[in-house]
Amino acid sequence: MARTIEYTYKGKKKTLTFSYQQHHNIHEAVAQAEGIDISDYLKMEQQIEAISDTKSVRNFRDNHFRKLGFDKITLAQKENRSISSKGK
Repeated sequence: MARTIEYTYKGKKKTLTFSYQQHHNIHEAVAQAEGIDISDYLKMEQQIEAISDTKSVRNFRDNHFRKLGFDKITLAQKENRSISSKGK
């Protein structure tokens, strides 16, 4: 199922369709959308995961993506709309 990512890159707000079938996480998706190669970053992230806790990995990821120019990368909230209630 496709979801929507909302993010800011170099001061510009953007949206992107995201699916776990195509990417492991939202950070990989936004990097690819902006044409950024993060293969070295992914190797380092795996090394940090092997020796550290989740908080350290998250801090490393957030700082790295901030240096790349990203800010506020989030999955958009799903909207629950009732089709059957329309037109009554």
